[in-house]
Amino acid sequence: MTMATATADPILKVDGITVDFDGFKAIDNFSMTLERGQLRVLIGPNGAGKSTLCDTIIGRVHSASGSVTFNGENITNKPEFEIVRRGICRKFQTPGVLPSLTVRDNLAVAAQRDRRWWTAFQIGAKAAEARKVEDILEQIGLTERADTLAADLAHGEKQWLEIGMVVATEADLLLLDEPTAGMGPNETSKTAKLIHSLLGKHAVLVIDHDMTFVEELGGKVTVMHQGKFLKQGSVAEVRADPEVAAVYLGRAKE
Repeated sequence: MTMATATADPILKVDGITVDFDGFKAIDNFSMTLERGQLRVLIGPNGAGKSTLCDTIIGRVHSASGSVTFNGENITNKPEFEIVRRGICRKFQTPGVLPSLTVRDNLAVAAQRDRRWWTAFQIGAKAAEARKVEDILEQIGLTERADTLAADLAHGEKQWLEIGMVVATEADLLLLDEPTAGMGPNETSKTAKLIHSLLGKHAVLVIDHDMTFVEELGGKVTVMHQGKFLKQGSVAEVRADPEVAAVYLGRAKE
């Protein structure tokens, strides 16, 4: 859906989702909404159900009850490829770049919207994709590394390349699962700036547990605990909440 046809409705609505793994409720009646072009950070301790929620949104895991609505359409338990086609793209914790291709070619593969063989002769479409790739190279800070094999990139650069590949799909909603995993402080700060540059054109749901990174991102934070919705608010509000401190930091806030 383009911005021109967007409505005031949330781009994503998760309503009462429960995921049951043989009696264990990995997600337990969880609800949240995300507005168009907005940032949401989903936090919680390890095992809280954050990645499982992402899997459920994108159709990799089926829910036992509840619903997921995207752009006004119920997408609950639809096949993953159908959900991706509708405009949701996910970046996983471990970079999934194509190591034998250059940075530019990785982005070109992601940007190729129509993979039918005869479209290779549509010069105008190819030129537009090439311009988009160059724009994304600049956005992710890898212009000077464009002709480097992805296998030869540093870990942080691979993370930025995969974020660029997600952006290249032109999805309305980007799901970024621990995008700063394994990064140092400078790389983490650069990643926060990169994510902010995506907002407006894309809605972004970031899953993380690094509170330093969460503070740099700012925006609204949703807290999960044991598969359930716990709290929601600004970074300062959730940090100051004694219940969040008890479950997330492992101790009561003094």
